[in-house]
Amino acid sequence: YQRRVHGQHVGVDFFAGITVALALVPDSIVFAFIAGVSPIVGLYGAFMMGLVTSLIGGRPGMISGAAGAMAVVMIHVTTQGNAMGNPEEGLGLFYLFATIICAGVLQILAGWLRLGKFIRMIPSPVMMGFVNGLAIVIFLSQLNLFKVGEEWLPTEMLLTMLGLVAVTMAPHVLCV
Repeated sequence: YQRRVHGQHVGVDFFAGITVALALVPDSIVFAFIAGVSPIVGLYGAFMMGLVTSLIGGRPGMISGAAGAMAVVMIHVTTQGNAMGNPEEGLGLFYLFATIICAGVLQILAGWLRLGKFIRMIPSPVMMGFVNGLAIVIFLSQLNLFKVGEEWLPTEMLLTMLGLVAVTMAPHVLCV
């Protein structure tokens, strides 16, 4: 901590912050789409989370952005919240805000009680199963982006989008 205060890592920290910011913008927009809220809400949320993390302090490798597990919860919270009242009221956004505050309080309590050490007790196959199940849920939630109403996109548009998805994913698939 002392080396960072005296400025020896300012350049590295600056470029690390720029890298995280550039990765966080599309990530927060995608999770806003998955949650069913406006992309600007995702951007505001990412900014506030980064601001709070930088003011309070973090740790290397600390997740301070949208996480896949929260996206799965967010879509149901916003959908059920919007179903409870008038669609113009946007109750889903209020429910989403309350859910995120509760999750933050639970994380603070878990850190204060030092419950992080118990994560070692979860077997690797359980972790892999959770991550794979999460990937399937996120994949299925994004299928609606290929539809207009209840109909699939026209063939040429659908093939263009699938081609862009393949080009985007190819480096990740081929390098594994």
